[in-house]
This record gives sequence, structure tokens and C-alpha cells, in this order.
Amino acid sequence: MRRIIVIGTTGSGKTTFARALAHRLGVPHGEQDAWNHQPNWQVAPLAQFRAQVSLFTAQESWVMDGHYSKARDIGWARAQTLVWLDYPAWVVYPRIVRRTLRRVVTRQELWNGNRETWRGALLDPEAPLRWFWRTHWKRQREIPELVAGFPHLRLVRLKSPGEAARWLQSLNG
Repeated sequence: MRRIIVIGTTGSGKTTFARALAHRLGVPHGEQDAWNHQPNWQVAPLAQFRAQVSLFTAQESWVMDGHYSKARDIGWARAQTLVWLDYPAWVVYPRIVRRTLRRVVTRQELWNGNRETWRGALLDPEAPLRWFWRTHWKRQREIPELVAGFPHLRLVRLKSPGEAARWLQSLNG
């Protein structure tokens, strides 16, 4: 298990989990959000984003988080394991609210100088507070079918933060 993708709905803790997993295994961590969100919230050109995913996943071992369909054919094809943080809505949505509030109030820089704002958090249809409602249940339905298209992948489906913590603790680096 040396090439791993961590997926889950927005706010499920993909990046936090993936960082911890990469640290535990002693492998590089890549975050697709950082490659996608350019300065001023501009979306990276498709070729540039795919090249970054391709470059990162060409390494011998890695953990990458993100669920971008525009590079799934690259990352999922090269991965050995897919870790799905499949938490219930009642766990995830309060996390998104707390995270968004913290980011807006502290003016936390996310990627490439970008910061969340009240206006963006409440009005932007792509902001996590709204994106969650459009994608959470859809992803729960579509992910098993998507994984079936990559039969070489070992699927690890974790249904609670406690289960995820126990699984992470069970790994030997």
C-alpha cells in the first residue's frame, strides 16, 4: 500500500486524514485542491492540473487527496488503494460550518493566497456550505460504481471518524 488516494465529500477531512496517513507511511502528500485553486480562486487550466496530478502520481509512493473527475483517469489508474471517508451528513455538515467560520474569521490562507470570505461562503454555489448539499448523497451513490471501473483498486470504506482513526492506528509505517 504505497500509492493511495483519499476521497470523500467536502468537509469529510480528506486533507487532514491524507496528511496523517502520508506521515505515518513516510511518503509524500499531494492535495488536489492546492493544484486546482489558483490565485484569486481561478481554476487551473485543465492541462496544467492534469500535468500536476500526473507528475505527483508518477512517484513510487504517495498519498493524494481529492475527488476531481478531471484527473481521475490518471490518479485512480496509478493508485493501489482508495480510502473513502464515507461519513454521514450529520457528521460532515457541522464540520464544514465550523471550518468555514474559522477560516473566515481568522482569514486563514488556503491555497495560492486564497481566503474564504463571508460573501463567498454564503453566496458562491461552489463554496463548501452549498456544494455539500449538491454532492454528498450523489457521491454516496456514484462512488461504488466508479470504483468498479478500476478493479485493481483496494477500497477501504471508512464510515466514521472513529473507524478512520482506528484504521490509521492499525497501519505500520
